[in-house]
Amino acid sequence: MADETTATEPGPLITTDGQAQWAGLLMGPGTDYWIAAEGLTGWEELPALDTSDADRPVGHGGWPGSQWAQARTVTAQVWFAPDPDAGPEAVRDALRTLRAATAVRDEEEWLAVRLHGETLAVRARVTQRVVPTDRQFAASRLAKMTLQWKASDPRRYEAVGRRDTAGLPQPEAGLTWPLNWPLAWGAPGSTGDLAVENEGSAPAHPVITFTGPCTRPRLANRTSGDWLEYAITLAPDDELVVDTAEGTVMFNGTASRRHTATPGSAPEESFTLPSGTSQLSFRAASGGEGATATITWRRAEW
Repeated sequence: MADETTATEPGPLITTDGQAQWAGLLMGPGTDYWIAAEGLTGWEELPALDTSDADRPVGHGGWPGSQWAQARTVTAQVWFAPDPDAGPEAVRDALRTLRAATAVRDEEEWLAVRLHGETLAVRARVTQRVVPTDRQFAASRLAKMTLQWKASDPRRYEAVGRRDTAGLPQPEAGLTWPLNWPLAWGAPGSTGDLAVENEGSAPAHPVITFTGPCTRPRLANRTSGDWLEYAITLAPDDELVVDTAEGTVMFNGTASRRHTATPGSAPEESFTLPSGTSQLSFRAASGGEGATATITWRRAEW
């Protein structure tokens, strides 16, 4: 059964429906930043698609090709509305908080939105901040501003990550002679198999962590037919971390070992957990009881 992960989860400040969190800035009910009636655009919409469709040279129509989603653009209409009874210091503090949260930065951060009890999040960067400094803003401190984000990965992920671990197949202890009834076969051994569930509508890229002792670790998705295998020997304290979204294979967090992928091993970026249940199997050329494969993932939605 999959466990829930707790580190670096998106939207930790969100407490109620209609709230959104970006880089420590909480917007929505109960804050100085009200989401306007227009709400968010680009959040529940399907992102734009690139296709490899080809026209038929002789005949009507064409042949359908692959479809790839483009980056997701999310736009929010937000009222800047600090407490009118708090004094000018509250307005300045709210403005400075807004500026800091929407500053220009290179790295993406979590943009999380909660609707109808469900919190989903994307990794994004701010691409636009428009705050009208008009008469209304000067007189009443109210301003209807526009915030826009661009998410290079258009998929939306559940806020709580999941994790599951499999060991290498191990035999049962078996019978001990002389026999005594009722027969005791010993504790069941590990099968090396696990079922991973992605209830979302989009494929999810997992992070896979192999630990030793084992040689030539391999993780196969029996549902899709893809597998990852690396010609490397891991000691008991070694870790090989495969980030399929980034396409990286890191040994003990310091050195790339992507070049150790064996012939026939799938490209890391193409190894995904499709919607539904994926049956995974952890195997190795040799290994001990301490060897494991840990899969970390989030449910993904379009």
